[in-house]
Amino acid sequence: MAKALLARYARRISMPDLSIAPTTRLTPGQIKTDVLSGLTVALALVPEAVAFAFVAGVHPLVGLYAAFMVGLITAVIGGRPGMISGATGALAVVMVALVADHGVEYLFATVVLMGILQIFAGVMHWGKFIRLVPHPVMLGFVNGLAIVIFMAQLTQFKVPGSAEVSGHGTSGGEWLSGMPLYLMLALVALTMAVIWLLPKLTKIIPAPLAGIAVTAVLVIALGLDTPRVGDLASIQGGLPAFHIPAVPLTWETLEIILPYAVILAAIGLIESLLTLNLVGEMTGQRGGASQECIAQGAANTVTGFFGGMGGCAMIGQSMINVNSGGRTRIAGIAAALFLLSFILFASPLIELIPLAALVGVMFMVVIGTFAWNSLRILFRVPLIDAFVIVLVTVVTVYEDLAVAVVVGVIVSALAYAWNNARRIHARSYTTPEGAKVYQVQGPLFFGSAEGFAEIFNVAEDPQTVIVDFADSRVVDQSALQAIEAMAAKYEAAGKRLQLRHLSRDCHRLLSKAGHLMVDSDDDPDYALAVDYHVRTGILGGH
Repeated sequence: MAKALLARYARRISMPDLSIAPTTRLTPGQIKTDVLSGLTVALALVPEAVAFAFVAGVHPLVGLYAAFMVGLITAVIGGRPGMISGATGALAVVMVALVADHGVEYLFATVVLMGILQIFAGVMHWGKFIRLVPHPVMLGFVNGLAIVIFMAQLTQFKVPGSAEVSGHGTSGGEWLSGMPLYLMLALVALTMAVIWLLPKLTKIIPAPLAGIAVTAVLVIALGLDTPRVGDLASIQGGLPAFHIPAVPLTWETLEIILPYAVILAAIGLIESLLTLNLVGEMTGQRGGASQECIAQGAANTVTGFFGGMGGCAMIGQSMINVNSGGRTRIAGIAAALFLLSFILFASPLIELIPLAALVGVMFMVVIGTFAWNSLRILFRVPLIDAFVIVLVTVVTVYEDLAVAVVVGVIVSALAYAWNNARRIHARSYTTPEGAKVYQVQGPLFFGSAEGFAEIFNVAEDPQTVIVDFADSRVVDQSALQAIEAMAAKYEAAGKRLQLRHLSRDCHRLLSKAGHLMVDSDDDPDYALAVDYHVRTGILGGH
């Protein structure tokens, strides 16, 4: 019954079915699709990079250079084709205090150190620990990030120049009203309609790119007065130049930048690895977590030396790429190169694009990213899973992604430990020889140690007691201590205790205590805290 429920639960909360074959053939058609997908992503990257630069308190080109360099390097050597990386709000909100207190040069030094820490994490294969993130946490992450992306777009409905842009919503400023607001909403709706309808007619060009093009042509041709990319800031600039951060190489500098670097590295890796898993589910492509850690680290290290603010995987732009058909590394490389060309050559043209078109694209990303099935299964899954989904969603929106994931994992782990702590029990019977046998069932670990002690009745048990661990698992030091404490009680009562089907590690550790009698023919071939084969027979050397 439980397995059937879990199977139904897994099917209901699965991500949208956009899977393709595990490997994508590099055909002329796929190359064209990847290049056009890259162009679409590059257009969507411009306002995001500028906005997050404002959040961090740096020049817009610092954000654009980061989007170009981080996007290019991770596209070339990253863990999974199809992912898009660049400057993100999750990192920008951490950088604010550093830039305000110490200046942008300290930010560049921090980004370099952040990259080195991420490379170290990849070399140590720490990326594999992302598998400890439960599926309900993943659902909360996706839903929370969809809400954050939606809230970030609301800043575009303010009078240009009247408000700071925030990665988690809006702050201050004057909202559009009257005819400008109605026009903005109409253009957003037009973009979304084109994105929704075009795939039903043709797939020659990516729907998001067509939506941007249709809306932009309409606005420019009719001379409509609506906010445009150029109203945020000028994106014109030159090639990023190599620049060693101008900070003193002292212990004091390290004390300033190290805490920020650790936090940024952790947030960047968590967001990147979760996006890695999400893109993998949608495209059916395999990728390496450790490789992605190294790629993110290399990208940030280089970016810090070229005047960029650093970055990580961007779920919104990754979804645009995937939904546009981008499947190979060409898409990410094209996005980065298009972005650089915008900075060098095409800034006057790009600055004419209406913000409504890009908002419409991101709204469609929100609709496609949010796991709508999770709303239907909230009352059908275990209560703790439903709670974790909602909790991670809320914390992602009101705090940040890293905190939300850590909180979700901790709550899930505590719930798992509590459920397993209640599973410890034993069946008992008396042998013809008068010995009492306890057949322990359930894992023995720190959470169930107290319940394990309550199983035994030292005062009323016979002179010989046998504890069989064939259906149990001794997990940690707390479990060993519980066994030793129980053995000491029987020894103090003058009774003989035998333990059966313990691992070799348990034999060795408990024998040092000098309390235990273990049958010499009990020679298990399994190790501590791993799967084992249940041995038949309890007495008589079986």
